[in-house]
Amino acid sequence: MDVQHKVDINIKSPTNMEELTAALASAPFEIEVVGRGIGAEIRGLDLSEPLTPEAFAALEATVIAYKVAYIRDQDITSARHVEIGRMFGELEVHPFRPQGELPELLVLDNHKDNPVLSTDVWHSDTTFRLRPTKYSILRCLRTPPAGGDTLWADMTAAYEGLSAPLKRFLCDLRAVHDFKNFRVLYRDRKDDLRKMEELYPNPSHPIVRTHPVTGSKVLYVNSQFTLQIEGLRDEESQALLQVLTQQPRVPEYQFRLHWQPGTITFWDNTSTQHYAANDYYPERRTMERVAVEGDEPY
Repeated sequence: MDVQHKVDINIKSPTNMEELTAALASAPFEIEVVGRGIGAEIRGLDLSEPLTPEAFAALEATVIAYKVAYIRDQDITSARHVEIGRMFGELEVHPFRPQGELPELLVLDNHKDNPVLSTDVWHSDTTFRLRPTKYSILRCLRTPPAGGDTLWADMTAAYEGLSAPLKRFLCDLRAVHDFKNFRVLYRDRKDDLRKMEELYPNPSHPIVRTHPVTGSKVLYVNSQFTLQIEGLRDEESQALLQVLTQQPRVPEYQFRLHWQPGTITFWDNTSTQHYAANDYYPERRTMERVAVEGDEPY
């Protein structure tokens, strides 16, 4: 039986570094840092129970500060998963992927009869939108006997790792994004494709965006959705994108999670990219995800 939980109306998100630091300092749970600049495990937090404003602020602060935060052994329903997501903001309904029992719930159920569709490419979620995904919250229901890990890359570290002349060159550049990987779904449905193109006209985002809370600079292009750098010739754009989209592959920027049923992971799409290792086919891996609407990058 699904127990309904009331979302606390006094919940408040950290909006600057001072509030983030204060929220972390008063966290009512343990935070174990597992990566150099990315990745943290939260212990002592039961998401099946109502979250106090202090616990929620510390949870979101952990996600922002460590970019990826995961909690093991969480026994929650799909409805509770959606409810937790709504604490962070308005939830997206994914336009291209099947939903679960609730429209905001994206089901990723991959096996021999339903292989993965492009999740094994480095990306930040839905940058083909004018307002791309802010946070993603992924819950593991079923794991294959081996494999099926997810990797994340710290795109603040990726930016900082670039040479000073390249940083200066990139600072005012913008890139066009497109839902190019999902176009295969409309191969025989041209009218439907045109409708989706009208709903999601190619947005332009800064190549280097600023995190709205930390103020950090973030490299914001990806192999999945970035199409073209504005103002450059095609061959120039592709050559530069080839360099920039290789950055998530640097091991020193990465964090890797081995899933277990009951693990739930929160990540900040502003400052990360991710890659779901497709090394378990034809075995089955089942996940459910909700995603929080973001703001227009700047």
